[in-house]
Amino acid sequence: MPKPPAIVLVTPALAAAKNGNWQTAQRWARMLQQRYRVNLCTDWQAGDEALMIALHARRSAASMLAWRAQHPARPLLLVLTGTDLYQDIAFDAQAQRSLQLADLMVVLNELGAAALPEDLRAKARVCLQSSTARHSARPKTRRHMRAVMVGHLRAVKDPQCCFDAARLLAGRRDILLDHVGAALDPELGEAALALAVSQPSYRWLGACSHAQTRARIAAAHVLVHPSRLEGGAHAVIEAVVSGTPVLASRIDGNVGLLGADYAGFFEPGDAQGLARLLQRARDEPAMLPALALQCALRAPLFEPARERATLLGLMDELLKTKT
Repeated sequence: MPKPPAIVLVTPALAAAKNGNWQTAQRWARMLQQRYRVNLCTDWQAGDEALMIALHARRSAASMLAWRAQHPARPLLLVLTGTDLYQDIAFDAQAQRSLQLADLMVVLNELGAAALPEDLRAKARVCLQSSTARHSARPKTRRHMRAVMVGHLRAVKDPQCCFDAARLLAGRRDILLDHVGAALDPELGEAALALAVSQPSYRWLGACSHAQTRARIAAAHVLVHPSRLEGGAHAVIEAVVSGTPVLASRIDGNVGLLGADYAGFFEPGDAQGLARLLQRARDEPAMLPALALQCALRAPLFEPARERATLLGLMDELLKTKT
């Protein structure tokens, strides 16, 4: 029997990074391996694959340029991250060139294409990421409300918003905030340590395994996601499929997952708005069930079978039109 076609998947982060890029690359490789041979790499300079998937316009720019030089007629799919869409393509020449080189581009939230130059939006396809519901909603104590933030300590994730909200809630011992994430910015790590000492209701848990993180999301009453920019945060998706409501910044990457009418948004950087939502979530008995219902209605969008069908459909579209 003939060998199945080979695909190269270029990702700027492999397993050691433990970040969203790696989670996406790993999951897509598993889905594609049912039909293709998949080569994962961080930097491509030569090879005879039938198609390239490049994750990140700027950081995979050299691989995309090398692919076009060696295989000018073979298909190239670019997956746009949050920093691509909402930062790099506005000013970075390499990222802008990657948009031109790609045959198609994947955006990871329903509003993502709007961030592209108007003349390139026809090349965009929405592929919402998925998550299994391994950790279903669990019974939760009524003695307190535990919120969890999942995100490494770096400016784009805006942990400062959570720090400030925790201080505003200093008198509310019944509202607890756990924070999962490594200190990629040492100053933010020092701030988290200092806050944990001065504010007993805040705990910085540092980096956790994916399984541990998922378990904490499922066990929490609510996920807090204050990011300044996102392509389509996997933590939000994992909360939705686990039955954990979300309080999120009103940015396209979050609105494009949760829906424009979702009732759990606060403005980016608005610690007071976040604190008010946390208080309401604790004090108003109907609020968390209402948010949970909205999340449950969105959950089918994040089923693995849906993501796999979209991804394989993209492969078919590209390989048929470019061969």
